[in-house]
Amino acid sequence: MKPQRIVSLLPSATEIVCALGGAHLLAGRSHECDFPEEIRQLPACTRPNIDSSGSSVEIDRQVKDKLQQALSIYDVDVEQLKALKPDLIITQAQCEVCAVSIDQVEKAVGNWTNQRPKVISLSPQKLADVWDEIRAVGRAMDLPDEGRESLKALKLRVVNIIERACMIKKRPTVACIEWLEPLMAAGNWVPEMVDLAGGQGLFGEAGKHSPWMEWSELVARDPDMIILMPCGFDIERTQTELPVLMARSEWSKLKAVKERQVFIVDGNQYFNRPGPRIVDSMEILAEILHPKQFGSEHAGKGWKRIQ
Repeated sequence: MKPQRIVSLLPSATEIVCALGGAHLLAGRSHECDFPEEIRQLPACTRPNIDSSGSSVEIDRQVKDKLQQALSIYDVDVEQLKALKPDLIITQAQCEVCAVSIDQVEKAVGNWTNQRPKVISLSPQKLADVWDEIRAVGRAMDLPDEGRESLKALKLRVVNIIERACMIKKRPTVACIEWLEPLMAAGNWVPEMVDLAGGQGLFGEAGKHSPWMEWSELVARDPDMIILMPCGFDIERTQTELPVLMARSEWSKLKAVKERQVFIVDGNQYFNRPGPRIVDSMEILAEILHPKQFGSEHAGKGWKRIQ
C-alpha cells in the first residue's frame, strides 16, 4: 500500500524521498532537513539537546557529556509527530550523534493504538549501501520503478567520473578531515569516493566509522592534499574554525599547507549526507583532485581552496 503521509527524520532520507518524486507526500521532517528548499516549510519533529553554535571543541565536549550520561543528543517531538498521522517514518541506525535513532522513534510510536506507522531505518556504511537504501525507500513508498530510474541516473554519473579518473596516472595522497578539534578522519563512504575520483586516501577505512586521529599521524604521512569536511558544517562555518588548525605548530609545516592544497567542502550539504547528492560529492572531489580533467563546476558552492 502506497503511503500517503511520510515523516523523514534524516536529511539524506528526505532528499531520497524528493528525488523519487515523493516531496508532496512529506508531512514532517527533522530540524536538520533543509533540502530541497520547499521542504523547509514542513513542521520539524525533532530538536537538538546541545548548542550547535559553539566551536568544534565545544560541540565535541557537549556530545561526549551526553553520551557519557546515556542521554540523547536529540529529542523527538512526540505530540507533533502524532498530530501529523504519518503512514511511514524514516529514521536511521547508523550514528547516534548524527540524527534521531530508530530506538527513539520506536519508543515514540510504541503506545499509538489506532495509527501505528511503518518505521524504516537507514544505516549506510559504504557506497553500495547508499544505492541499496535508495531502493529500500523506493519500495517503502511503493515507487520501485522510480527508485531504479533514480539509481540508474546516479550510477551513470559515477561511471563518468570513474572512466575519466582511470586515465589519470598521478594520484595525489589525500587526508579528508571530518572534525577539526579533536581531529577525526572521514570514514564510511568517503574513502571509496576518494579512490574512485582519482586520489589515494591516507586515513579512514571504507565501510567503517570515521576514526579519531592524532596530529602526529597527519604529520607523519604528510598528504599532498587536505580536504576539510566537518560533519554538519558548511564552508563558511568551517572557515570560522580555521584558527584552530592554524594555531598548531605542525600546521604550517605540512606539504599541503605550503603548496596551497588545502580545501574546504560543504560537509553538511554533501559529504555527510548519504543520499542522491553523494554523487555531487564525488564530482566535487574529482574537481579538487584533478581540476584540469574535471573543471570547477562546483567551486564556490561545494568547495573552496584555502588562500
